[in-house]
Amino acid sequence: MKYGSKTGLIFFPAFDWAISPTHPEREERLLYTRDQIFEEGIMDLPQIAEYAPALASIHDIARLHFCVPNVEAQTTEAHLIAAGAAILLADNIVKGEIKNGFALVRPPGHHAMRVVHGNRGFCNINNEAIMVDYLRTRHGLKKIAIIDTDVHHGDGTQDIFWHDPDVLFISFHQDGRTLYPGTGYTYELGGPRAYARTINIPLQPGTTDESLLYVVDNLILPILKDFKPEFIVNSAGQDNHYSDPLGGMRITANGYARLTEKLRPDLAVLEGGYAIETALPYVNMGIILALAGLDYSNVREPDYWPGRFKESAERTMHVERLVDELLQRWEMRDKTSPDSKKITGNYYTRGKHIFYDTDYIEENQVEKLKICNNCPGYLLIDSEANHGHSRSGKVLCISVPFTACGACRSEAAGIYEQTKKSAQYKYIYLQDKTADIFFSYNTEGQIEWRSEG
Repeated sequence: MKYGSKTGLIFFPAFDWAISPTHPEREERLLYTRDQIFEEGIMDLPQIAEYAPALASIHDIARLHFCVPNVEAQTTEAHLIAAGAAILLADNIVKGEIKNGFALVRPPGHHAMRVVHGNRGFCNINNEAIMVDYLRTRHGLKKIAIIDTDVHHGDGTQDIFWHDPDVLFISFHQDGRTLYPGTGYTYELGGPRAYARTINIPLQPGTTDESLLYVVDNLILPILKDFKPEFIVNSAGQDNHYSDPLGGMRITANGYARLTEKLRPDLAVLEGGYAIETALPYVNMGIILALAGLDYSNVREPDYWPGRFKESAERTMHVERLVDELLQRWEMRDKTSPDSKKITGNYYTRGKHIFYDTDYIEENQVEKLKICNNCPGYLLIDSEANHGHSRSGKVLCISVPFTACGACRSEAAGIYEQTKKSAQYKYIYLQDKTADIFFSYNTEGQIEWRSEG
């Protein structure tokens, strides 16, 4: 698949999108990086190719998300450009025009879940997940790995691929007991048909390059070797850096570059990272040089010196035990999932309470997965959101996976048509990924919308 020799880059600072003028997630996050990259002459190197961003389509979003009431209500042009930049680079990588790429974009996306009622964790839509489903639809890719290196657990990406045996999601992050979103524990391993395709590595505050690279060498790389993905995505959050105001880790720019060199991702997509002057210009430069196969040894923060951070013996032992535990979980991936206990009749059921910290929305979900012996099964999500003193009305989301059998496709379509006749839900959605068709129905106005790829 890889024939190109260059690393593709897209810069998109999103000048017209901000949660507030002083919010950590603002346009300056990329402006200092862009200035440093240009000053150092990185964009003039023959190994680098810069691309202008493009917009993702409404259908690209609807293929992956259930946006309530619709995609237009939950996205701005900036969101479509951030997702479109990831799609554009991935497209060119698969076509062989470039060897790999880095989408330096905002808004970020890895906290956005399958159902979207608003913004949570600074995220409305999930850029990497949208891009993954685009590749599966347009290029027929099947096995994809997503490695999330943000300090915050990638709970949105985990939610989206929880039941998908063909997408491996690995997230290392600061322990959820000490940081938003409070999830990402080792026992979160995926649904009954995708057991251990989710791997979470919660690390203690203060973790250094030494422990991080131990996790990469002894856990992540062996799992990737076994899984054999056709495409590797790095959700490249940079808030593990020692100067980041929102995290408590001690990773350096050089550590991020070495991580990138070891992972060899096909595509990196920027997520978090809020030390605008002291971290991002150095970390981003290290990542770009590592992707391009260039020397990054001289990329160093002005206030860092070798040996500044030392790993404690206690933390080293903790990381080693964590790696051993997760390797054992991975080796049991084809055994019966503990979640099988939640299967009643033909469905696996779980309830979820989701808080949108940015928009102060509370959502309650009941998720039901059809247990099918011939395919991964379709998914039903019963969702209702509380916007302060008002409720959005119940919505039913039906998702048919890429490899669904004919019986599951027919049954899911039947549920959609039958539910349209009732007054139980305000909105009903049907996502058929095998045919790349999306339907939405507003029961109050009796309006149906259809989108086909």
